[in-house]
Amino acid sequence: MSEVILETTDDAAIPVHALTEADAAAFLEAASPLARGAAKLAEFKGKAGQAVTVLSPDGAPEQVLFGLGSELDAMGFRALPAKLGPGTYRIAEGPVGFEPDQVALAFALGSYRFDRYKPRPSHSGAEKPKLVAEGCDVAEVRQVAHACGLARDMVNTPANDMGPLQVETIAREIAEQHGAQITVITGDGLLEANYPAVHAVGRAATPERAPRMIEITWGEAGAPLVALVGKGVVFDTGGLDIKPSSGMRLMKKDMGGAAHALALARMVMAARLPVRLVVLVPAVENAISGDAMRPGDVLASRKGISIEVGNTDAEGRLILADALTRAAELEPALTLDFATLTGAARVALGPQLPPFYTDDAELAVSIEKHARAASDPLWRMPLWKGYVEALDSDVAEIKNDPDGWAQAGSVTAALFLQRFAPSGPKAGPWAHFDIFAWNPRNRPGWPSGAEAQAIRGLYALLRERFA
Repeated sequence: MSEVILETTDDAAIPVHALTEADAAAFLEAASPLARGAAKLAEFKGKAGQAVTVLSPDGAPEQVLFGLGSELDAMGFRALPAKLGPGTYRIAEGPVGFEPDQVALAFALGSYRFDRYKPRPSHSGAEKPKLVAEGCDVAEVRQVAHACGLARDMVNTPANDMGPLQVETIAREIAEQHGAQITVITGDGLLEANYPAVHAVGRAATPERAPRMIEITWGEAGAPLVALVGKGVVFDTGGLDIKPSSGMRLMKKDMGGAAHALALARMVMAARLPVRLVVLVPAVENAISGDAMRPGDVLASRKGISIEVGNTDAEGRLILADALTRAAELEPALTLDFATLTGAARVALGPQLPPFYTDDAELAVSIEKHARAASDPLWRMPLWKGYVEALDSDVAEIKNDPDGWAQAGSVTAALFLQRFAPSGPKAGPWAHFDIFAWNPRNRPGWPSGAEAQAIRGLYALLRERFA
């Protein structure tokens, strides 16, 4: 990501007046005739995303009027970059209560573009607008924006260029950059190392896309241990329970959990938070071949719990079962797992509001608080014990597809994961995030394609919790 947030500039920065609907009329009454005329021509009322560039008599941009609507949400500034021409800008005026760091971060997030596969115009008009961020920690804003950009790049990249090996390569680059240790177990080595469920899901892929278990360790021994776990299914055909073409179209994003775990880890390491960090990413392709797992198979797991495969398209929870078991062995103070796990989560809450699950009330309150403060929306869903019996199997200890009577697919998936998550007197709380990692519609600041969800709020939580 190019640097769109500047500490200073030698050039004169064009002022941006950020106005709510309530403030717009009073501002325009006192504004110059040029500004009033431009606003009238554009029917500017301060509505969210409205923008008017006011030109000076010689035709140069003199100022920008930008609408924030009626909601005081700093993330509204994500829409600003798409409304600006090339140049350097500064926020000259805005409602009281906006933190400079949040405004700068919103601008950076709104500047994101995925253009890896498109020709890059060389003319100057393609240059992104830049913001001089006065009074903010520019280095911190850049680190968070770059990490979110990494997650979005990974999710946007098609599976032919984002296989298990590429996920491993990115993990290695992050580890090397921050002085972390990394181990990777690949292919049949997963059986020897006791990751049988990861192996079962990924074994049908071609050898160059063999399944692997990635583990990064960073930080001082003796510091509180934080485990981040991410589902890394680089492409999900559904296995032998094959998806229809419409359901397979976006399955390049099924490694979104891995992308989010790695991005959050990068934030933590860049900030040098006083924690011992472990990142666990099972990276697989749920492919179809003569060696693919079958409906009715009974799999071993790292925890020793036998799992009946009722549906090969419920593969994400299988690889997370082994990864969460590994996390439990380390007795973490906090475990967070991320997965593009269920369509049921979208049915319940839609694409913009990911559900999360935890049985720790204090952690839930903290997650909600930091999510609100970061404008990084989340919604707590219940680990409803009445649905546990839907996971009972006639031939194994648990099955991966719940009985239909339970209906609540995101809840039952979380209940399945809870069976393997850290628990007991030596383990801290666990939370599961059933993210979507995608914007299904294009709007200024939120282009259609990959989206980073939950990790900005969780990063703020980790900064407070382990300061």
